[in-house]
Amino acid sequence: MVGKHILLTLIVGGAIGALLWQHPPVTWTALPITGLSLMIAGFILWTVARFQLGASFAVKAEARQLVTRGLYSKIRNPIYVFGSMVMAGGILVFGKPVWLLIFLLVIPLQIWRTGKESAVLEAAFGEEYRKYRAGTWF
Repeated sequence: MVGKHILLTLIVGGAIGALLWQHPPVTWTALPITGLSLMIAGFILWTVARFQLGASFAVKAEARQLVTRGLYSKIRNPIYVFGSMVMAGGILVFGKPVWLLIFLLVIPLQIWRTGKESAVLEAAFGEEYRKYRAGTWF
């Protein structure tokens, strides 16, 4: 299972690296530097969240285990939060305002997905999940 985590991390990291290796090169002013900072921080935190989720990671909402440690002790959906940081950072790095439209479409999709996941977890873990949800953000 760890091999799958490492492979996924390498794929996402490689995709970010490939995006940064573009022609013409980025002019490094304050906005792209801020974007790159968001991308790097978001990617590192996304990777940590992905490892902390472990075998509970699934594309479709499933209730394998209630993960409440690490980043999940404060944020119920850190993969979505930090994935969004990477996307927002990319928009700033490349100065592509039209990508904001994609980003604005992704946010409601993520909120919808978190709602589905929340319902599955609440059905499986009941009061334990409701207590966890009350003490965390998004």
